Amino acid sequence: MWIETVTGILREAAETAIVPRFRALAEGEVSEKSPGELVTVADREAEELISRRLREVVDAPVVGEEAAAADPGLLDALRLAPTAWLVDPLDGTANFVAGRPEYAVMAALVRGGETVAAWIVRPADGRAYVAERGSGSWRDGIRVRREPAPPRAAELRGAALTGFLDPTTRAHVDASAPHFARLGPGTRCAGVDYPRLLDGEQDFVLYQRTLPWDHAPGTLLLSEAGGTALRPDGSRYRPADTGAGLLNAADRRCWDTVRPLLLP
Repeated sequence: MWIETVTGILREAAETAIVPRFRALAEGEVSEKSPGELVTVADREAEELISRRLREVVDAPVVGEEAAAADPGLLDALRLAPTAWLVDPLDGTANFVAGRPEYAVMAALVRGGETVAAWIVRPADGRAYVAERGSGSWRDGIRVRREPAPPRAAELRGAALTGFLDPTTRAHVDASAPHFARLGPGTRCAGVDYPRLLDGEQDFVLYQRTLPWDHAPGTLLLSEAGGTALRPDGSRYRPADTGAGLLNAADRRCWDTVRPLLLP
């Protein structure tokens, strides 16, 4: 099936361009594409390989993170093209550069502005998560259903990525920590945080920045597993949206519990 074909493409890119450079990046193979945003030769080589191979599976525009950094106009394909690919060739680049294993390779297929298929491959542990709209979410070929979260806020474990929040909202989030069993900073890698939510290791995750290659794969995986992914105002996430903020939760009851505690 073509779903497995795409999984194989992501694994090949990881094995060819990424894993050999883990904790082995040479001088000059890391740079800043914008202030504080790292990119490596592994990002660029993996994206080139994945983009070329995905076009052979479905001939459609590819919106890759690195290509879009050079040409932001590519993002228009998510609104205007009937079908488009999204690619994050190395999610968690800062972790990868620092030698931490929290990184992933991700892709999504968007049709009519909606994510219809998603892939997250984690080279460090060999795990692969895939989802197809209406067909469920799968981890290494096993169907994944997210169990309901505990009913009380004091039992909930979550993460809030506060780096892009305004000072007032960040202070509110920090002050909300005592309401929960645990409120951490996340891993700085959506390709790790979304699977942890699917697998029950945490019950909610709050993001402010919602770039499509970071969140199109994970939101479909979560939704197909029975979870809830909504903007803070309760609206659905769509890859072409330009809004900010995304609260993901194990289920709608959990989302309704966390939202008023976490955000003003």
